[in-house]
Amino acid sequence: MTLHIWGRMSSINVRKVVFAVQELGLSAQRTDAGGHFGLVTEPAYRGKNPNGMVPLLEDGEATLWESNVIVRYLCARHAMGTLYPEPLAARFAAEMWMDWQQTTLNPAGRNAFLQLVRTAPEQRNDTLIAQSVAETEPLLDLLDAELAKRPHLAGDEFTMADIPVACEIHRWYGLPLTRPARPNLDRWYQAVSGRPGAAGVLDMALS
Repeated sequence: MTLHIWGRMSSINVRKVVFAVQELGLSAQRTDAGGHFGLVTEPAYRGKNPNGMVPLLEDGEATLWESNVIVRYLCARHAMGTLYPEPLAARFAAEMWMDWQQTTLNPAGRNAFLQLVRTAPEQRNDTLIAQSVAETEPLLDLLDAELAKRPHLAGDEFTMADIPVACEIHRWYGLPLTRPARPNLDRWYQAVSGRPGAAGVLDMALS
């Protein structure tokens, strides 16, 4: 049965799911939803996702929301032992980075993105942008230091952990900001950007 993804590609959280689907070589139908596409306030949608947000995944009788959960589900179902590591230490290393992306990296960079991409220049709040940059830059230094130790976030191989963090870095790198060189982070991001799942995801303009 074909997967059904609800959500617009301008959403970082939808991009994570599309990246995972493409990396796994799965067939999926996607319906634009959220933002100016609407749908998310309709009763039928709220019945499947009471939060009224995107993405939403339908896989047969399974209905899931929360982007990182969907990535975990798809990788566990279709790539056990590779994208979804089987040894507990490796699996939870991947889980750790996925949670870090959602709880730490994303909130830090959110205001810079909203101000620089989704706010008209004359209405931008420079203080919010500066605060967001000040919070994000040390986290990128942390990533660069960690990626000096290993090729990917959870070890030697590409796993589910790399998907949400790569989508976050794509969003940050797309902002009109000056950034210091971080050779390990840049090396990792270039490698991940060349993967099959990244096409149409990590090469798209922000909006």
